[in-house]
Amino acid sequence: MRELGAKNVELLVAIDAAQFRIDGRPYANAKAAHPGVILTFEIPEVGTVSYPCDTFTTWESNLRAVALALEALRKVDRYGVTKRGEQYRGFLALEATAAPAGFADANEALRFLASFHPNVPGAATVTPKVLLRSAQRKAHPDHGGDDATFQRVSLAEAKLREAGLL
Repeated sequence: MRELGAKNVELLVAIDAAQFRIDGRPYANAKAAHPGVILTFEIPEVGTVSYPCDTFTTWESNLRAVALALEALRKVDRYGVTKRGEQYRGFLALEATAAPAGFADANEALRFLASFHPNVPGAATVTPKVLLRSAQRKAHPDHGGDDATFQRVSLAEAKLREAGLL
């Protein structure tokens, strides 16, 4: 941010207010309700830009993706391809989109994944791994699913991993 000359830097992470200390910093073990992040700041000659990312399953990974993207954009200026920050102007018109909600607990995530698995009478109990694979196959955009549903499947996977079920 310093190299870009950024002002009014704001990072949005979905951490509940109860997980913050009195000094305004989050506790070390604070967990985000959703992995998405939005980094917004002002660049002197460009204006306010916003970088939302919810591609990965943890907020730390999404923040790293934004940082790597900014580093790559900065290299464009560094090597003289642009002179006035043109590479940032394309992000001015983008708005952050609402990401799917996460899961309160592992049981809620399992119920969601079970909705993708066919109920076979008399079948043995199905493991979380089998439920996950079935949901991933059916929800994947390359196989007739949609992005939002597949993102929810990924959030369910993250919740099950967090609970030690995968």
